[in-house]
Amino acid sequence: MASFNTFILTFFMALTFSSMELGLATRHLQQLLRQPQLSTLPTLPNELPPLPSVPILPQPTIQSSDLPLPSLPHPSSLPLPSLPNRGAVLPPLPSISSSLPKVSQP
Repeated sequence: MASFNTFILTFFMALTFSSMELGLATRHLQQLLRQPQLSTLPTLPNELPPLPSVPILPQPTIQSSDLPLPSLPHPSSLPLPSLPNRGAVLPPLPSISSSLPKVSQP
C-alpha cells in the first residue's frame, strides 16, 4: 500500500512540474510574438450618414357626430359577486393511513 501511495505522489509531482514547464514555455512564446500595431487596425469614419426621413402620412378625419361612442357602465351600478358563507362545512380530506397495510407485531 505504501508503494502505491509513493507512486501516486511521484505521478502528481511529475504532472505538476510538466505543467509548470508548459506554462513557462507558453509565456516565453507570448513574449516573442510582436504585438499588432494600432495603425493597422481599421478606423471608423468621423461622420455618420444622415438618418432617413420619416414620411408624413395624411391623417384621417373622423367626425364625432357620425360615430356614436358607447357608454361605459359605472362601477357602482355593477352587481358584486357573492362571497361563500364562512359557516359552511368543508368535506373531510381523504386520509392516507386507511390505504396503507397494517403491520401486526408478533
